Amino acid sequence: MPVFEDLDVPVVAAPMAGGGSTPELVAAAAEAGGFGFLAAGYRDVAAMTEQVRSVRARTRRPFGVNLFVPGPDIADAAAVARYRDRLAPEADRLGVRLGEPRWTSDAFTAKVAALAADPVPVVGFTFGCPPPAAVGALHRAGSAVVVTVTSAEEARAAAEAGADALSVQGAEAGGHQGSFDDTAERTAPLAEVLAQVSAAVRLPLLAAGGITGPEGVRAVLAAGAVAAQVGTVLLRSHESGASAVHRDALADPARTATAVTRAFSGRRARGLVNRFLTAHDPAAPAAYPQIHHLTAPLRAAAARAGDAGTVNLWAGTGFRAARSAPAAEIIAGLAAGG
Repeated sequence: MPVFEDLDVPVVAAPMAGGGSTPELVAAAAEAGGFGFLAAGYRDVAAMTEQVRSVRARTRRPFGVNLFVPGPDIADAAAVARYRDRLAPEADRLGVRLGEPRWTSDAFTAKVAALAADPVPVVGFTFGCPPPAAVGALHRAGSAVVVTVTSAEEARAAAEAGADALSVQGAEAGGHQGSFDDTAERTAPLAEVLAQVSAAVRLPLLAAGGITGPEGVRAVLAAGAVAAQVGTVLLRSHESGASAVHRDALADPARTATAVTRAFSGRRARGLVNRFLTAHDPAAPAAYPQIHHLTAPLRAAAARAGDAGTVNLWAGTGFRAARSAPAAEIIAGLAAGG
């Protein structure tokens, strides 16, 4: 099942849950000759379906939808409660109540069923290996399946589950690490992971993590990828749904580094270093999505207030390359490497 080999431009707009990915951005990537993913994470089925309709109204080219694979409910309730108490002064300062720290499946089964009933060309999965039943249902509907992996072991498991292609993520990538579990931080750079996965499986590979210009695209294509997958470099594009505070922080010369943290969601993710990350990361438990729900009102209030010190500012190591421009222009610049 061909997936990405026939793209006019070997650039894929990564799914960026939480607002970064929009129908406008996905359609712009597709119309530029590349490929775009909607991010269905944190959205209910109705919202996901509406975004699919919106993309279809903007382009006839192929696009994808990305889902979060739910992990087991194994969070330490006492550790979560301690973290909630620690964050109470933050909520008081912003005049909000912390959210309820709960486990959810992110409506995974219902989303798979909806996409099987009204298929899109490609369905992607992050945070785990999709169950064979889900892969089978999507294949019968005519969708190709892509799985995010961070190691050769995960790549082999995804191939056995029936994946048609893999998104290979290096440690440079912004946002959540797409590993099948959050036991250990993924520190291997993209070049290393891509080489290991290329040797382990024979599937089309997307390469994700720290790609900001045509030289990066050339490098991953030379290493065996069929396309480069980019996210951070599109966050300031005209079609991005990133908040104003996020966009401004990416261009702020005072922001000099990124770090991997559990402070905002309970799962490791790379973002710009700010006050909240520095203050709370050491105490943040491994508890996803419980901590995500706990901090959601806090993060929303901080974004409304323009408080860049408190909101999560997901970004990859190449964040300096993010610029304000039409997505098609950014993708064309990247395509000079293809």
